[in-house]
Amino acid sequence: MNIDEVLVELNNMPYTSFGVSVPAMRKLAHKIARQDYMILQDETALDTFELRLLHAFVLGYAHDDLPNLLRHFAQFVPYVNDWGICDSLCQNFTIARQYPEKVWDFIMQYRHSCREFEVRIVAVILLSHYLNDDYIDRVVDVLDSLYAEEYYAQMGVAWALATVCGKYPDKCLNYLAHQNNLNNTTFRMTVRKICESFRVSAALKQKIKSLKTA
Repeated sequence: MNIDEVLVELNNMPYTSFGVSVPAMRKLAHKIARQDYMILQDETALDTFELRLLHAFVLGYAHDDLPNLLRHFAQFVPYVNDWGICDSLCQNFTIARQYPEKVWDFIMQYRHSCREFEVRIVAVILLSHYLNDDYIDRVVDVLDSLYAEEYYAQMGVAWALATVCGKYPDKCLNYLAHQNNLNNTTFRMTVRKICESFRVSAALKQKIKSLKTA
């Protein structure tokens, strides 16, 4: 398969009332990943939403050595300018569970970024692949340090902390109730996301709703 064939398949892909058909996009991504996933990285400018979303899926489905996948991930990061592309890229990058420490070290290069979607990438990678006993304290520490001054970065951090609350409720409550470096907007978003979660008890939601921003 070459890039021209990919574009033909995209043009023939069914659309829903919400836009591109995600199941059809995933099916095409699996097909590309089985053949030559690098065609999207090397032969196209990724100048449309559909191509970028497709590439986000392909990077998750591709089978290659970790250094190659991380290199292509890094090359794709500048094209991530939409929450859907960001979240699809991060949630499908399941090789992080096979090589957690190496992927962690790689992702930490974006920890101090001031770019909105680079910050969101860190948050979504962490909530998707690192909410376990080995990493939870490090995850909270990183989330607390992120530069969340733009909307999608703030929502990424809030979503991540709400997911932490579902799995580690006491740890999350202690973090929110005591010292944290969240700005007021991100704090309020976090409380809202927690209160929307089905994984958090009503009693804990009440405790968290009672917390005030500084």
